[in-house]
Amino acid sequence: MDLSCDLHIHSCFSIATSRRMVPPSILDACRTKGLDVIGSGDGLFPGWRRMWSETLSSRGDAGTCVVPSAEVEDGNRVHHLVLMEDFDAFADLARDLSPFAPALGSTGRPRIPLGGGEIARAVHRRGGLIGPAHAFTPWTSLYASHDSTGECYGDEPADFLELGLSADSSYGAAIPHLSGIPFVSSSDAHGPDTWRLGREFVDLSVREETPAGVLEAIRRGSVVRNVGFFPEEGKYNRTACSRCYRQFELEEATALSWRCPGCGGRIKKGVRDRARELSAGTPGPRPPYLHMIPLAEILARVLSVSSAGARSVSSLYGRFIAAFGDEISVLTDVPVPRLAEVHGDAAAAIDALRSGRVRLSPGGGGRYGSFSFY
Repeated sequence: MDLSCDLHIHSCFSIATSRRMVPPSILDACRTKGLDVIGSGDGLFPGWRRMWSETLSSRGDAGTCVVPSAEVEDGNRVHHLVLMEDFDAFADLARDLSPFAPALGSTGRPRIPLGGGEIARAVHRRGGLIGPAHAFTPWTSLYASHDSTGECYGDEPADFLELGLSADSSYGAAIPHLSGIPFVSSSDAHGPDTWRLGREFVDLSVREETPAGVLEAIRRGSVVRNVGFFPEEGKYNRTACSRCYRQFELEEATALSWRCPGCGGRIKKGVRDRARELSAGTPGPRPPYLHMIPLAEILARVLSVSSAGARSVSSLYGRFIAAFGDEISVLTDVPVPRLAEVHGDAAAAIDALRSGRVRLSPGGGGRYGSFSFY
């Protein structure tokens, strides 16, 4: 069976996350979004494991498979996504790592002052999977610090690679050392709003709808498709100043010694340019990548309001969900004439998205890109 999986989120115990990021709200958002599988986030934090245990004991999984997961930062400021089959394995991993990270229980996304290979070895000993989180971004990522997975993990394998919001599969398809490593897409959501949670996800072909089944599908490389942003929407897609957001060609930024001539800010290398540096030869085959824009953001554009959280957007969003069940179905499967019965202009915008009639203004330097339909 094919399952839609968002494996990277955060809890209310992580920095800069919503207080609403608690298990019941997450499960409710998954049902509205149409996600079959959600990563728990922050699995090394004992209070968060306890909250998930209590929620799942009292209400079950509400039709959503919960895969224990966590993001950690290593001693080189590289972020890693860790997946386990159960929360007991995360408790064991926390005990293994606690001598090296005394503050492990103080935040949802901890810093562990070890190398990537040492962390990967500990994860693999406990039966888990590990891969670089948002691998291409210019901050706290694999390719901000290393030129290959081997430089980071040594003899330990990278079990997958998370693309991040500023990249799609094409960005890694011609990087030789990534051949055979599955790409996953996930939201890295800090809040349960449906324009955050599930904004990127991966469809996996699994043999059983359990955490073990999801991990086994990743080991087999059974990715059906990746789904997520147009890379240009990501806030680090283009090389740009991190202060004024002026964009530069790579050669221009190098000639300027990575300082913006306008404001003096630091120029950050964009994901597109970093991926091109690492690429060589003909891109290898990858599962299809479906570019998707969250429904609430589409409706905000249609209704000419600035926020996806506006009341008018929430009202119209609710009408679509009441009519068709979940957001992913609205964006991908429901025939356009039926969508038009709810709102004609929104249906036309969704049709434009499906047809690729999207005009993009790329993001960079820390500012998201924008889109319009034609």
